[in-house]
Amino acid sequence: MSSLALDAEALYADLVQGVRPLLTADTRLVGIVSGGQWLAERLQRDLGRKGTPGAISSALHRDDFAKRGLAAAGQTTLPFEVNGADILLLDDVLYTGRTIRAVLNELFDYGRPARVRLAVLVDRGGRQLPVAADFAAARVTVPAGQSLALAQGDAGSFSFRIEHKG
Repeated sequence: MSSLALDAEALYADLVQGVRPLLTADTRLVGIVSGGQWLAERLQRDLGRKGTPGAISSALHRDDFAKRGLAAAGQTTLPFEVNGADILLLDDVLYTGRTIRAVLNELFDYGRPARVRLAVLVDRGGRQLPVAADFAAARVTVPAGQSLALAQGDAGSFSFRIEHKG
């Protein structure tokens, strides 16, 4: 693993500013496990929003479930009524769109939200499904054999790492 020349903390500051216009008093933050969950928790605090953000797992609805299983899966926790909710979904990296598809399926298992929007730290392109973020702090190109992952330090600070596949 090597360090990527992306400043995750600077991108987080951009995310804070970028999502403000997307929020109403009733908007619920929901982070995709795990990087998106970290973003949602920190945004909830930094924006002074009441309540607890939701966390959502894509594990049970992934099209590669047989390959990946539940090994590293976090649990879905939605501490609010999903029916009629205005939801801002948060993720660290948007790539193929498959995780977002799986998360939307999971979300609709809990009810029918009025609106769901998506904000991400990084959009790396490479979409396989018609999914677009309402806000992306950065758009970068990452080689196909690599993945970009958000890491959270002990003090809660964010950084990125590149993982080389196979």
